Amino acid sequence: MILHRGRRVVAALLLSVVLLTTACTSNPKTPGRFDQVQKESTQQRKGQAVTKTATQGSEFNKLFPDGGDGYQRVYTQEKKGFAEAKLKKGGKEVALLSISDTTSTPDAAAKFSKSTKKIGGYPAVEVGKTQTAILVGKYQVKVLSRDPSFKASDRADWIEKFNLNRLANLK
Repeated sequence: MILHRGRRVVAALLLSVVLLTTACTSNPKTPGRFDQVQKESTQQRKGQAVTKTATQGSEFNKLFPDGGDGYQRVYTQEKKGFAEAKLKKGGKEVALLSISDTTSTPDAAAKFSKSTKKIGGYPAVEVGKTQTAILVGKYQVKVLSRDPSFKASDRADWIEKFNLNRLANLK
């Protein structure tokens, strides 16, 4: 009787170990919840290398509009082919301003080919409800609203405050 009971205990213990180990191992063929995002971001990065001919971001900083009238411009990023600044009012971020060299990202320039709108004499596009951009030669000037009070007309006004003539003459 004791031997029979011992077999039951051992059988139950083995069954528990088998269930525990199979439940804890994941099926390698089933993608995890982050696998698709990782795959997409890796694919996007492959084509995102900055070309050798891209303009230094420090060249763009000189072309950003100054603050004033209650606004403050705060540079946040500068690298080859790109520069960015936050636009703040009353200590609150209302917009993001940027200039990028599209030689590294031809798709960015391609979206302007069908543009019927112009800002400052340059082709303009609206991207969603928060972004306005123009193409000045090979350079994209973009303003993104970060606050609902900063409308499309505000974005267009701020784009025109960039030194667009100097940007057009940049090599």
